Amino acid sequence: MTDSVARLYDAVIAVRGTDPAKSRTARLLRAGRAKMAKKLAEEAVEVVIDAMHGQTEAVVRESADLLYNLVVLWVHAGVHPDDVWAEMSRREAMFGIAEKLPKMTKAVAPVISRRKVIALEPRRVRKRR
Repeated sequence: MTDSVARLYDAVIAVRGTDPAKSRTARLLRAGRAKMAKKLAEEAVEVVIDAMHGQTEAVVRESADLLYNLVVLWVHAGVHPDDVWAEMSRREAMFGIAEKLPKMTKAVAPVISRRKVIALEPRRVRKRR
């Protein structure tokens, strides 16, 4: 997988300065960090929704879109895939491959959403008496 991500990273770098009228990637890069972050968040939500509905093929397709948008954001932010792999290796050495680095503090930031909120599971509504 790291080879695929590295090739995608190189392809995004290659089109970074090209005409936005001819390249979706160049258009996204030109749109700025906020647009890239929004696209990344949208794809993440789509992966979650498809997973909740048990749609495996849709999860695969949306995951590919998620990775694409993540790599575009990495290019904009100056993050190289090797930096991410190094961080993953560091965490594996400390906590094991299946563990996430624990947070020391939890800062709660407001979430701004323009997407329609939908219930992921049906909930029963109780009647007031």
